Amino acid sequence: MPDVRAFQGVRYDVTKVGALSDVVAPPYDVIGPELQEKLYQASPYNSIRMELNKAEPGDPADESPYTRAARFLKEWRRDGVLRTEEQPAFYVYEQTYQVEGKTHVRKGFFARVRLEPFGEGKIYPHEQTLAGPKADRLALYQATGFNLSPIFGLYPDPTNEVIRKVEEGIKDKTPMVAEDHLGVVNKLWLCTNPEVISAVVGLMGSKPTFIADGHHRYETGLRYRNELEAAGELTGPDDPANFCLMMMVSMSDPGLLILPTHRLVKGIPGLTATELANRLGSEFALEVVGEGDAGLEAAALATESSDEQDVLAFGTVADGKWTVARLRSDATMDKLAADHGADWRSLGVSILQVLVLDHLLAPLTKERSTRYVHLASEVKEDVDARGCDVACLVPPASMEHVEAIASALETMPPKSTYFYPKLLTGLVFNPLR
Repeated sequence: MPDVRAFQGVRYDVTKVGALSDVVAPPYDVIGPELQEKLYQASPYNSIRMELNKAEPGDPADESPYTRAARFLKEWRRDGVLRTEEQPAFYVYEQTYQVEGKTHVRKGFFARVRLEPFGEGKIYPHEQTLAGPKADRLALYQATGFNLSPIFGLYPDPTNEVIRKVEEGIKDKTPMVAEDHLGVVNKLWLCTNPEVISAVVGLMGSKPTFIADGHHRYETGLRYRNELEAAGELTGPDDPANFCLMMMVSMSDPGLLILPTHRLVKGIPGLTATELANRLGSEFALEVVGEGDAGLEAAALATESSDEQDVLAFGTVADGKWTVARLRSDATMDKLAADHGADWRSLGVSILQVLVLDHLLAPLTKERSTRYVHLASEVKEDVDARGCDVACLVPPASMEHVEAIASALETMPPKSTYFYPKLLTGLVFNPLR
């Protein structure tokens, strides 16, 4: 079972850097050039200089964003900007955020978790990974010898017993607070109580872990560890490189939210609700639920409120109409995706991709391209700008889907889940050497 441990993290000394809000950053994979520059300007100590250092014109062969990141890390530790914790701790992490007017609070804790190859232990992925991001993160690991941003792990705990136990170790303690660029309020407490830590380690020992976000970083951690082992540089089973920095959140946490990932598809020009019905009618029961903003609202409600994954909605930009589609039978989907399990085939994103886009609408498609968004307001903005030919709304996947598919050692289709908000970089760093 997963080996979850307290650790001596490396953190900013706020007496040296000022507001914690000025030195935190989102993870590398959601930072564009504009946000990168904004974070650079926020503070000379912002963690963006380590997490996603800029490429500089005219970099010599021995200088790169990775070597600069390592230099900042080394200098900041030397100057006391970053300090190593005096004793092992779990770091309780709370995020308060809003989605479409509703406030949510998500809680978990940062820990060191022993790396296990997928399929050989009880840590499960649910997404596929790409070579490019893994090569980028490996170069950063090799240069810095640090986990700079956490992996997001989920564990089953129907009564939330674990987080209640961890919180016993932070009673009457004042948190460190940082507000990020999206207005999410992030709070961090240290739990250093040895009895609480021991109890939590015992409770976590029987629980599998499902990776929600950070698959590339997890696989990179494994490769980094294996490279050190091959070079004879691991000091033993407790070497820090055998572990990764992970945020642990209960699957039953009331603030855990999975947003749907809607598809904005271009390359089916002139598609109308009538033609959509002609193409999809053999497999779906279809109903036009309105036009314009009212139609989008009705379509979004139909997908969001359904307990099933077989309800999709489509906005045809050519005529401004919104259609709700309910799958009649699993038979065709079972044939088209016979190499996948039943849980995978039943996902809304699987049905949309395999049955609708790749099969039923394929004859109409010319050089299809897809953008991905999560909120109805983002769909409206693109439809109003006529940025797509058809907007495809999908129901959000649930934790039960993630657990079932990952436990079967399958990965979900790309862009199946979006765990909002992202975990910040800069609250605590994990040394690997």
